[in-house]
Amino acid sequence: MVIQIKIQHFVEVLQASAKFFSLDNMNNKILLPIFYLPPISWFSVFLDPENEIAFEQFENFPKQTYRNRTAIYGANGKLKLIIPIKHTGKREFKDTTISYVEDWQKLHWKSIKTAYQSTPYFEYYEDKLKTIFGEKVDSLLEFNLKALKTVLGILKTEKDFTLTDEYFKNPDALDYRTKFSAKTESETSFSEYYQSFSDKSGFIKDLSILDLICNIGPESLTYLRNIKIN
Repeated sequence: MVIQIKIQHFVEVLQASAKFFSLDNMNNKILLPIFYLPPISWFSVFLDPENEIAFEQFENFPKQTYRNRTAIYGANGKLKLIIPIKHTGKREFKDTTISYVEDWQKLHWKSIKTAYQSTPYFEYYEDKLKTIFGEKVDSLLEFNLKALKTVLGILKTEKDFTLTDEYFKNPDALDYRTKFSAKTESETSFSEYYQSFSDKSGFIKDLSILDLICNIGPESLTYLRNIKIN
């Protein structure tokens, strides 16, 4: 109960600082999952000005998804970073809590820094990105939303969204809850951009938004606008 109140307060603060779009100009209602430092494809849907976004919080927590994992470009190729979850018996995503038995925050930040410290824009965003891992937040939902807020600040953009207030198996919206798979390669086409280890392993598409902003910086928004999700 305390966690849920904290989350609601955080969302209200985040939305209060966001730019509210006129719903009359929005064409698509989109139901999105809430991911950990989401893939580029997710951001292209989220930031599309024609999309009215609702985040799903009442679904049963699905394993092996981007809800508690992200993918970056490491020295040996794609590297998955996974947030450990407490097994409390509670199944809804809004009640999912993070385990700190191991210092995964230190490990994730070290992996991100190692992967991107030689990219053109990492040094400009390093201090902001580091704050994502500076606080122990119990709720996975709250942690993901705070990380999202940090990324939006780096991108210098704003986006309004709502949280679902109950679960619908067949929602009155385009259902993207299972659209982005962490286990299979995206079918969406992506224009190639230079990645730090691409000379060794080639271009890897649809990694975490971190890969895009560290490599192409302020051009990231333009890149996202040009993606067409299949």
